[in-house]
Amino acid sequence: MSVTEDLLFSVSDAGVATITLNRPDKRNAFTDEMIARWVELLGECQQRNDVRVVVFAAAGKSFCSGADTGRMAGRTEQTVIEARDRMTAVAHSLVRAVARLDKPVIAAVNGAAVGGGMDVALMCDIRVASSEAKFAETYAKMGLLPGVGGAWFLPRIIGKSKALDMFWTGRWVDINEAERLGLVDRVFAAETFAADVTDYAEQIASAAPLSVKAIKKLVNHGGQTTLDVHLDDLAAQLAVVRTSEDHKEAVAALKDKRAPQFNGR
Repeated sequence: MSVTEDLLFSVSDAGVATITLNRPDKRNAFTDEMIARWVELLGECQQRNDVRVVVFAAAGKSFCSGADTGRMAGRTEQTVIEARDRMTAVAHSLVRAVARLDKPVIAAVNGAAVGGGMDVALMCDIRVASSEAKFAETYAKMGLLPGVGGAWFLPRIIGKSKALDMFWTGRWVDINEAERLGLVDRVFAAETFAADVTDYAEQIASAAPLSVKAIKKLVNHGGQTTLDVHLDDLAAQLAVVRTSEDHKEAVAALKDKRAPQFNGR
């Protein structure tokens, strides 16, 4: 299949962009070409005003098994510099593209998320999962390292010692433990997973875009700044949204007892 068939893209009328890994026969393993296309699509999502939420989804029964091992032949012969440069140019470009996006990014984990596939879920703002989902960080068993940012993301989500437990043992974490650890934020029944993900994403997409973006920025920056700096940032952001058309629309809609129609201004 072509890269456009391996990685599907759609935008709903509700403002939800869905990027779907479409290699179910390969457990949705990603290739270099897919990552390049993925980064392009994220740039498009950033620019499009009709996109308010981005969802990473997957076809079939697996979410993602990481990089396509069938295409790794010859990489063991790379020099140290060649291996480093390739990682920076390919895998890390996806991590950075997700980090640059100022809109909500949701991982819809429908099944197994392994290694780099689990890292893809970790880099998202929110992880919703099917009742049949499971997770594993298997790098140490392969003589590798968490190559898609997992060692940065996972400790911040579930804590240092629990992250090390997953990395060092490479064991499977089922959906019950994943929810208990805080690895996933919502669990939906496998039978209704796709519909539930759509409803959840549309719920977020229906909120005021300026507020959603500002909240993401404040939360992401808040853990890296002092309280005083955070409050200064908050004051500046609040001044913008309080004088926005969306805030005025929300007040009018509340008065009229109707749903607000936000335009992101």
